[in-house]
Amino acid sequence: MQERGTFLVSESTGWDRRLSVAADGKALIGHAGAVLLRKLADRTGLTSALAGALPQGAGFGWRDRAVVVVQLAVAIVLGAVNLSDAEQMQAHHQGLFGPTVSDSTTRRTLAAMDERVLAKIAAVRARVRRHVWSQLALRPGGFPWLTVAGKVLHRWVVIDMDATIITAASKKLGASATWKKTYGFHPLAAWCANTSECLAMWLRTGSAGSNTVADHLHVLGEALAQVPGASTAKILVRVDGAGATHGLHEHLRDLNTMRRTVRFTTGWTITEEDEKAIAKLPETAWETSIRQDGSLQEGYQVAELTGLNTLERRRVLPVPGGGRGRG
Repeated sequence: MQERGTFLVSESTGWDRRLSVAADGKALIGHAGAVLLRKLADRTGLTSALAGALPQGAGFGWRDRAVVVVQLAVAIVLGAVNLSDAEQMQAHHQGLFGPTVSDSTTRRTLAAMDERVLAKIAAVRARVRRHVWSQLALRPGGFPWLTVAGKVLHRWVVIDMDATIITAASKKLGASATWKKTYGFHPLAAWCANTSECLAMWLRTGSAGSNTVADHLHVLGEALAQVPGASTAKILVRVDGAGATHGLHEHLRDLNTMRRTVRFTTGWTITEEDEKAIAKLPETAWETSIRQDGSLQEGYQVAELTGLNTLERRRVLPVPGGGRGRG
């Protein structure tokens, strides 16, 4: 790979030199979309750039670790949920991509990714993303700015943060009981809503908290490092109710500088169950809300919904003017 200014130039790895597209319905293979994914990784320079970040070797049977990682990513997109699935899917594409990468080779590749290697991979991802975003800006439609409530957020990069529960059927490494009374993992991720890219993900244990400030700060920092410098002038961060903490809000506020504007929103969507629960609240359940300094905030009232809404979520709803209403 060669870097020329902000553009990456990648050389063909050879597998697609005689590739052609036909519509005669003969010699078809399953998961044809894998070709586009693999070519995208090669053409953007990702495959060749990863080669410089991953361990290298030589000798009979040695597999290029960059190709191993890219092929694993393609297999995951196509539905693989474990290394055995990934090996089987690649077996279907031997005539296209070459010899299948065994699950043991993939496991050794992943095991070699310590903190130093992961930092190199993150730097590669950021560099390639800068190139890809520059190409997106040159399209007829330009960079995909997000539209919210009918308004185009021109030159705003929107980052969504959220955690999810991934269940495990056995005692896998890092799996533990979750707050939803299941067993598995609780990763926290940040996505770019403009391009639907995963900017950062932390593969946490199942017992990890939903609103742990340190975790949100860690993932947010990793995500911001992935946003190209020219695109960081305006950032909008969106988090669900788990992000409604003083620590995260204060950090987001302090990210504002003379050259960068950071806005954020934390909350949740009022559901039909919540509406029904609000309607059940008696007048005596509402109390005048207070400001952060402890003084009364006249005209705004709060009430507790715990036990009334079927989702069993604790919600304190500020309602202007008092009475029943939506928070």
